[in-house]
Amino acid sequence: MLRTLIKLGSLRVVMPTGSTGVYGDGSAAPVTVRLLEPTTVRHLALNPELALGESYMNGSLVVDGDDLQGLLEIVVRNARHADANPVWWQKLSEKLRTALRGLSQRNILTRSRRNVAHHYDLSGQLFDLFLDDDRQYSCGYFRTPDATLEQAQADKKAHIARKLLIEPGMSVLDIGCGWGGMALTLARDHGAKVVGITLSEEQHAYATARVARAGLSDRIEFRLCDYRQVEGRFDRIVSVGMFEHVGLPHYLDYFASIRNLLSPDGIALVHTIGWAGTAKATNPWIAKYIFPGGYVPAVSEMMAAVEQNRLWATDIECWRLHYAYTLRHWYDRFRAHEDEARALYDDRFARMWRFYLAASEQTFRNAPQAVFQIQLSPSVDAVPLTRDYQYDTGRTTPRRRPDASRKPVLVAHGGRTASRGSTSNPHALSFEEKKQ
Repeated sequence: MLRTLIKLGSLRVVMPTGSTGVYGDGSAAPVTVRLLEPTTVRHLALNPELALGESYMNGSLVVDGDDLQGLLEIVVRNARHADANPVWWQKLSEKLRTALRGLSQRNILTRSRRNVAHHYDLSGQLFDLFLDDDRQYSCGYFRTPDATLEQAQADKKAHIARKLLIEPGMSVLDIGCGWGGMALTLARDHGAKVVGITLSEEQHAYATARVARAGLSDRIEFRLCDYRQVEGRFDRIVSVGMFEHVGLPHYLDYFASIRNLLSPDGIALVHTIGWAGTAKATNPWIAKYIFPGGYVPAVSEMMAAVEQNRLWATDIECWRLHYAYTLRHWYDRFRAHEDEARALYDDRFARMWRFYLAASEQTFRNAPQAVFQIQLSPSVDAVPLTRDYQYDTGRTTPRRRPDASRKPVLVAHGGRTASRGSTSNPHALSFEEKKQ
């Protein structure tokens, strides 16, 4: 199995018997792994994606120098090349998991609550060990690779706000509001009225307390509910880092909810991890220990549901490596406070969390995984014709809509014009206005 998998770099494996094997092309200094129990060898051979994390958590797999990042870099880089030719029993296992991914992600409301509680209802002190002060638990936006985590997270929120074309008084639905940072930014800095929803009791309590302390309870309301339970209409919808928990069987319902909850000329922004390749099943270790019911979709899977709900994808942006930079900040901060994580839980939990952060970083560096921001609207002309507005960082006041009594004229059919009814879209100018 190792001869088939490891072609790049150098991996040295010491078996429980003391025998040693070296695998790869020798292009880098070897990473040495010691397997301490015979059962670990069998487990790794039969189900390596699950066994690698479990063996590291349990201490039956030890990396010399605790070079976990080095080991996972080798594994992820080589796994990408071995996808086309895995050993036969792993090929069968992968095909079965991929075929059954719809069943494993049937996230009905009760299961969704349970899945969310598994991860997000952990102690808030744990997340304070590695997140920024705003508790942004999603990819930062790195204008330069050496930006601080705090700056990258602030830039992420500002970038999203520009894409939403937020104006004072607009109503915003925040699906998966986390600990409230995005809602606070949109209300405090942009004058929006925000409804945030989450299924995490810990997040709901924390976010509600933050809003009260900030004196923004008249502009922000947090609800402990699912996106399928929301009613009404909103000018804007934002969802950051939540779509990964929707589940493949529910994509049509999710985007139908967005369409039904948006005003006719509204704008939605969905920020999600995505797979820039052929769809595949969730890693079994991640599904068991970190995000049960979670799934990283292929872009094609998302867009099929968008199209069937008659939504315009008015902008799609791919963030390459931004999450790798984010995760390295999180990993370094967690390692610096790992003793506190052990005090909160135990050594096995701390090793699990360390493995989770390192494996996630290496996947964003060395596998076809990235973050995608998909801007959506029921209307073809809800946003400007170009992307310039997304990068107008010098603007300090929000865009103002023109008087609704204006009736723009669109040019069509070789120059013949057709009048439209009144619109609130500030970017649909008449042919005569464009000439001026």
